Amino acid sequence: MVPSKTIFGLAFLALAAPCEHAQSQVYKCPDASGRPTYTNVKRDTVGKNCTLVSKEVQVVPSQRPTRDKPSSTVPRDENRRKILESELQNEQQLLSDAQQKLTEQGSIRQGDERNYARVQERLKPYQEAVDLHSKNIEQLRGELGRFK
Repeated sequence: MVPSKTIFGLAFLALAAPCEHAQSQVYKCPDASGRPTYTNVKRDTVGKNCTLVSKEVQVVPSQRPTRDKPSSTVPRDENRRKILESELQNEQQLLSDAQQKLTEQGSIRQGDERNYARVQERLKPYQEAVDLHSKNIEQLRGELGRFK
């Protein structure tokens, strides 16, 4: 009986043998406007002025065109930056107010709040306000970071 590794090896060699000729020759053919086209099909080169290119063709990706910012976007960007900075300052003030209210409410104990769960239930809207303003500040800082 032939071991399975030997059978696997023979099958691999049988399948890999036809693959050694997979690479073909590449031809460069100018079209009617003079731009070069490349092909590896020999019958596409018949009747054209094609030249054989080496098997390795270097393809360079096109460069992104550099665009200068139009002068009309500069004042618009500056206005947007000023608006974002004023919103950030406003949100920071609202955050400090919300934190102060949360601290004040946290130090107050009402008579019916013997259970800590009731205290947290009463403080929940104040904590949500603090979280909301903190998230707004993070988003505004992210937007401002894109300008710099």
